[in-house]
Amino acid sequence: MKQRASPLSARLQHPCTGMEIELEYIKKQFGLFNEKYFGGELPEPEFTICNARTYIGQFRHIRKRRWMLSPGESHYYLIKISQYYNLSKREIQNVLLHEMIHFHISFKGIRDTAPHGEVFHKLMDTLNSRYGWEIRVSAKHSATRQAADRQDKKRLVLALTTTNGRRYLTVVNGNYKEKIEKKIGLATNVKAHRWFYSSDRYFDGFPAVRTLRARKVDKKTFDKMAGDN
Repeated sequence: MKQRASPLSARLQHPCTGMEIELEYIKKQFGLFNEKYFGGELPEPEFTICNARTYIGQFRHIRKRRWMLSPGESHYYLIKISQYYNLSKREIQNVLLHEMIHFHISFKGIRDTAPHGEVFHKLMDTLNSRYGWEIRVSAKHSATRQAADRQDKKRLVLALTTTNGRRYLTVVNGNYKEKIEKKIGLATNVKAHRWFYSSDRYFDGFPAVRTLRARKVDKKTFDKMAGDN
C-alpha cells in the first residue's frame, strides 16, 4: 500500500496555480455578474487560470458533432484568465466581464460585425456607462506597461529542499513570509530552505504566493537560481 502524502508534500509536488487569482473567486464573480447583467442565462463554463503573456482573458466556444445515433452538437465553453500581469481585483472583474460579453454573444448565436464589433461595443458601453465598469476592447497597452514594470522588480524567493531530495522554488508575497516560515518549521519533510531576493526574469511567470506552494525544479535550475544569491 502506498503511503499517503502529507498535506505539505502534496502541495510541493504541484506547480503554483494562483495570484493568486483563485478559481473559486472567478466562479463566484461569474455567478454574480451572470445574474445581474445577463439574466442568469449563461451556463457555467470551465475556468482556467494560466500564465499567458499574450492575453489577459480569453473565451472559447467549442462545438462538437455527436455520433449518428445522437444527432446535434455538444457545446464546450471555456474562460481563461492570465495571472501573469498581477492585476487588481477590479481589473480582473473587468477582464471577466469582457469575456462574458463574448460568451453572451456566442451563446445567443448573435452575429456581430467583428470579434469586437457593433454588438460587443453596445454591450460593453452599456455596462460601462450604466454600471460604472471600465471594460475595454483590449488591455494590450496596460499589459505591456506592466510587463515593463516587472523587468527589474525584485521578488522574495524561497528555495527549499525536501528529505526525499526534491528541490523547489517559489515567489512569496512578502506580507506572508512569517506565516510561511512557521509552516516550514512545522513540516517534517523539509530538509533545508533559504530566502533571497531576485530580479531574474526566470521568476516572471511565478505568482506571489501566500501559502506554502512551490514549483518543483531540477538540480541544475535550482543551483543556478538559488546557489549564488
